[in-house]
Amino acid sequence: MSDKIYKFSLGIRKEEDFYIAKCFEIDVVSQGKSVEEALANIKEALILYIESFGDEDIPSARDETFFTPIEVHT
Repeated sequence: MSDKIYKFSLGIRKEEDFYIAKCFEIDVVSQGKSVEEALANIKEALILYIESFGDEDIPSARDETFFTPIEVHT
C-alpha cells in the first residue's frame, strides 16, 4: 500500500470507563481507557479498514465536513 494521507473527523465521548472514538466519514468505531488510547485504537482500525476495503468509498479531502454544536429543547 502506498503512503497516502487521509483526513478524518472524529468524535470522542466518555461512556462509563471507556472513551469511544467514532469516525464520521466512514463507519469505524473504537475505544480505549484514555483519550490517547482511543485515538491510537481508531487510527489502527482506520488503517485496517482501508487495507481491507480500499479507499474508493472514502470522501475526498475536498469534501469538507463541518461540525457544530446545537441545542434542542423539547
